[in-house]
Amino acid sequence: MSQLKVTPCKSIQADLRVPGDKSISHRSIMFGALAEGKTRVTGFLRSEDCLCTMRIFQALGVNIEEIDAHHLLIEGSAKKLKPPCEALDCGNSGTSMRLIAGVLAGQTFTSKLFGDASLSNRPMQRIINPLTQMGARILSQGEKGRPPLEIHGQLLKGIDYISPIASAQLKSSILLAGLFAKGKTSVTEPVISRDHTERMLEHFHAKPTIENLKVTLNGETRLHAQDIQVPGDISSAAFWLVAAAASPHSNLTIRDVGLNPTRTGILSVLLRMGAQIRESIETSNAEPFGNIQVKGGHLVGTVVEGEEIPNVIDEIPILSVAAALAEGETIFRNAEELRVKETDRIAAMAGNLRKFGVEVEEFKDGMCVKGGAKLKGAHVKSFGDHRIAMSCAILGLFAEGETIIDDAECITTSYPTFEKDLYEITSNVTSSLKKMVSIGASK
Repeated sequence: MSQLKVTPCKSIQADLRVPGDKSISHRSIMFGALAEGKTRVTGFLRSEDCLCTMRIFQALGVNIEEIDAHHLLIEGSAKKLKPPCEALDCGNSGTSMRLIAGVLAGQTFTSKLFGDASLSNRPMQRIINPLTQMGARILSQGEKGRPPLEIHGQLLKGIDYISPIASAQLKSSILLAGLFAKGKTSVTEPVISRDHTERMLEHFHAKPTIENLKVTLNGETRLHAQDIQVPGDISSAAFWLVAAAASPHSNLTIRDVGLNPTRTGILSVLLRMGAQIRESIETSNAEPFGNIQVKGGHLVGTVVEGEEIPNVIDEIPILSVAAALAEGETIFRNAEELRVKETDRIAAMAGNLRKFGVEVEEFKDGMCVKGGAKLKGAHVKSFGDHRIAMSCAILGLFAEGETIIDDAECITTSYPTFEKDLYEITSNVTSSLKKMVSIGASK
């Protein structure tokens, strides 16, 4: 068991880059592995989750050369994968399990996907149902459609699926299966979710048709290798954005971060709360990316609900920290999906916030956070969830005394250098040094 200890910091003064985007790093492996030809990936996030995806495709016969920590060369299989010798370990990664299940559903062999205790409690019936409609045979060996999953590859047919939820993982699983299916495969969502898979399909010359909330892909489409620049992960940047926005006299610049419109909901929420933020798109490869500048000030409460939720679902833990640091109440609704993440993030954040002295009312689908309380350092649990651990670390910067987070090793699933960067950024303030903090991928 590891602990992360945090002490107060008066302001954030930093010019930095955050590690590569986790969602895009996952997909760079998947699409590079399925394409024809060689794909070079720059800025790959070497986190535990993404390494699980890489090891799985290596076990499926794909040659992946690690040029260095953040650069890969993938020799595509032209969608012809090999049967694995053993069960495939997804670790803590729901993205790995759900998306790769779509790929394996269209293979000619049987495979098994499993994960750690946390992943074994996450719902998979949501992907089993549509993949079964496509002709796949998937057996859940856990209770109520939970992992492990035994997948018997079949000849698939395209479907027109009306999704009951807005979920990029669900949508992507179906579209990846659609690459191996006869006919057209389409997914219609109630609200648009992250579109990394659609952008990646287009980048690899398998252009989908997009009409409002409906995405359609022609079956048995070939993928052609393309180089990928993975931008910085805005979900990782979110922790520093909140820290700087809520701290008067702070000045923060985050460079080369992903600015995909389906991922920048946190900027909209923080702006509504009174944050001083400027963003500028510098360039675009498969994904747009650029710089974000933040000046510290005072935040006020807001309401986060409805169609906005899919765009900020991963950022709600750190936004609840922003709510605790703001004046007035902030209400989160329609976020019941947080109940089935790496942990129950609503219950975990509500409980931890209370330990800092924050008043929280918990709902079935969200919570109400009352800001403005005098914060005291707390001893809290991460619940094995990286976003809970990092969110509490940021709140600890504003609390009187020391904050201790238990089981902080889970942070490596998405942000392996978080602890180092936390101390480096805050020490910059202490020593009045303004220097570049180089995090993750180089340019």
